[in-house]
Amino acid sequence: MAAETTPPPGADIRDGNAAESAVAAHGDHVPAGTTEVAAHGSESGGLPQFKFEHWGGQIVWLFLIFAVLYLLLAKVFVPRLRKIQDTRQATIAEAVNQARSVQAEAEAQAKAAQAEIDDARARSRSLAADAKAKATAELALSQKAEDDRLQAQMDEAEARIRGLRDQAMTNVRGIAGETAQAMVEKLTGQKVTAAEIDAALTAQGAA
Repeated sequence: MAAETTPPPGADIRDGNAAESAVAAHGDHVPAGTTEVAAHGSESGGLPQFKFEHWGGQIVWLFLIFAVLYLLLAKVFVPRLRKIQDTRQATIAEAVNQARSVQAEAEAQAKAAQAEIDDARARSRSLAADAKAKATAELALSQKAEDDRLQAQMDEAEARIRGLRDQAMTNVRGIAGETAQAMVEKLTGQKVTAAEIDAALTAQGAA
């Protein structure tokens, strides 16, 4: 260590007087003991924490402060942070599980709705096919009944036509017989009976 130099006698007094005179020159009041602190500071020659004789206490305080900080971190702050992190992870996991549950429920409901839609479509198609088959059968029955009715009307009309034709032919034959009888009587002067005229017409028709 460097040798300390002892100030000459009266140096402190001169320094104090110089400081007081300088402060007095500026008009400020100097508290008591200020000159002594300045004097001791000038004698120390540096900061005390950089001197070897003070390092032991500083190291002890450093260990004490480190131990207190470690205890605070280990017992207070880190458990709180870990608890907050665990709570956050649990909340996230619960939210994810709820989301998956809701998604699964929604998918199940969608599948059930799709199954109901498919069932409704199948039933509607079956009902449409049954209605179409029923309508076709009813149409076929009504068409057959209408055809039968028309055929009966046609048969009846044909029978009436045949009757009218036969009646007309009978009338024509009678008229023809009367006309032939009158012509033969007029041409020959002899009366011919209706039976003879009818026999002659029958023989002519057979030929």
